[in-house]
Amino acid sequence: MKDLSNHQEAVELLQQLGLKEYEAKCFVALTRFPKGTAKEISDISEVPRTRVYDAVRVLESKGLIEIQHSSPTVYRAVPMDEAVATLRAEYESRVDALVDAIERIEPAPSDEGQDVTHEVWSLTGTTPIANRTNELIEAADEEIVLVVGSEQALTTALIEHLERAREAGHDVVVGTPTADLREAVKDALPEVAVFVSGLEWLENTLGDATDDTAISRLLLVDHDTILVSTVTESATGDPSTEKAVFGRGFDNGIVVIARRLMATGLGRSEDPELSTD
Repeated sequence: MKDLSNHQEAVELLQQLGLKEYEAKCFVALTRFPKGTAKEISDISEVPRTRVYDAVRVLESKGLIEIQHSSPTVYRAVPMDEAVATLRAEYESRVDALVDAIERIEPAPSDEGQDVTHEVWSLTGTTPIANRTNELIEAADEEIVLVVGSEQALTTALIEHLERAREAGHDVVVGTPTADLREAVKDALPEVAVFVSGLEWLENTLGDATDDTAISRLLLVDHDTILVSTVTESATGDPSTEKAVFGRGFDNGIVVIARRLMATGLGRSEDPELSTD
């Protein structure tokens, strides 16, 4: 939406949150002045006056505006923090209803009658990849080895999931690309083994001008499940897109090599796997 004006962006975002176009335009118009009549709303929003009345009725029913029954009738938007809370509650309610509806749908017949021993999947987008990373960590039974390529990958939610895994008695190891980031993670997770990764190709530090791909995160859970995500810097300056592949049931030899690579830079005495030998 970078090419849109703030006004256009606000209208489109409100539509994504469930308002119709005229409703969104009228609400945005009312945020621009303390109060206004239908004519004033129409002039600012460019919504036909006859349609303003329908729009404001809907906005009032949603708790987004207030009405003064004077002559002429005057309207005003509720305070922005109230509007945000109202929109968030309605959005969350719709999501909850969606989840409930989907869970009640009868599953389609499937020929898959046996457990899958090996599978690889791909996923696109930082938010879904971060969510999947957190879910894999939450499902761990024994060990989590995580190597991050940038500070952006270390979200508050990720730190919280790692700490809960440690509190549950799992071995947790975290590798970072820099000493500064290592100290930041160590401050947040003082009981976790944190090290500066020896993988020089994290963040494309080998200086290959023809390759703008950098590792965002490497995750190995319980010597069974692997997730690898990358980001590619855009030559046009657009936000980079994170992409990931993840899977489980890999051959033991592949897992052993993957873990050795991910632990590059971790001292033997710090490695839970080696220190227990």
